Amino acid sequence: MKTSWRAASLAVTAASVLALTTACGQDKAGTPASGAQNVGATAAAGDYGNPGAGTATGAGNGYGADGSKTSASPSPAAPAGKLSVASNPDLGNVLTDGSGLTLYRFDKDTAEPPKSNCDGDCATTWPPVPADDADAGAGIDKALLGEVTRADGSKQLTVGGWPAYRYAKDVNAGDVNGQGVGGKWFALAPDGKKAKVSDLPGLSVRKDPELGEIVVDRKGMTVYRFLKDKAWPKSVSNCVGACLEKWPAVAPVDADDTKGVKKKGLMPFTRPDGVKQMSVNCWPIYTFSGDKAPGDTNGQGVGGTWYAVSPDGKPVGAPGN
Repeated sequence: MKTSWRAASLAVTAASVLALTTACGQDKAGTPASGAQNVGATAAAGDYGNPGAGTATGAGNGYGADGSKTSASPSPAAPAGKLSVASNPDLGNVLTDGSGLTLYRFDKDTAEPPKSNCDGDCATTWPPVPADDADAGAGIDKALLGEVTRADGSKQLTVGGWPAYRYAKDVNAGDVNGQGVGGKWFALAPDGKKAKVSDLPGLSVRKDPELGEIVVDRKGMTVYRFLKDKAWPKSVSNCVGACLEKWPAVAPVDADDTKGVKKKGLMPFTRPDGVKQMSVNCWPIYTFSGDKAPGDTNGQGVGGTWYAVSPDGKPVGAPGN
């Protein structure tokens, strides 16, 4: 009798665990449609919390100088030195000068023939990089380096024909504060093209300087959890309607198209509206419309209910975690 009762008890326990697992994984993680996007329209942050100050790009004068021109003359530019290739988590390989400062290109310039259209106040905010002592470091094709004569007679470095600049608001090596300013300024890739967001998996892990390891989507955008959602016995999203406009649900991602994220409970589920949404450890995940660029974490702590997601699905920085 004792043996029979024990066997029955173990069977019931196993069945319960299996039921919970099956409930959470109601939808098997299949290959999503090509180019799957987040569910919900991108809208300005509003009733669901006030986001923190984001990365401000695009100034009124188009130079990125806080909307006001300056009449000061550009300071003598520091030598370019030995150019290097720096790896940026959001932009891939970026070209830097001998001091590690990011180099940029301007959409109003031309590469064929090389010509700079940034003078006066523009050149104060975006100092041209001198061509005199520029040297190609590892990973840089020396043949792509050249020079263009500016209106004042000085020689400016070109990369792939594009005039190269620094940004006055980049203070430390690795800063990329000029990326996307005015929709016309972009970090230079080693081949002279615009640096772009790295090709990331559907979900991967990024090390944030403030939050530590957090999950990001294929565009490098931070992924969040809503504390009012549920994971057990099945995934349930309580973000609907206007909430979903502010916090677009992450569309299904194939488990094989992830890196560094805990595999258990990594699966899609069906929302009440019939749309499939991705989950990490069975918790529904979202992005935030208030995040404008890869690396932004403006949704962190909003309303005391929204938090970035750790690789194991926990809400980073949430009370009790």
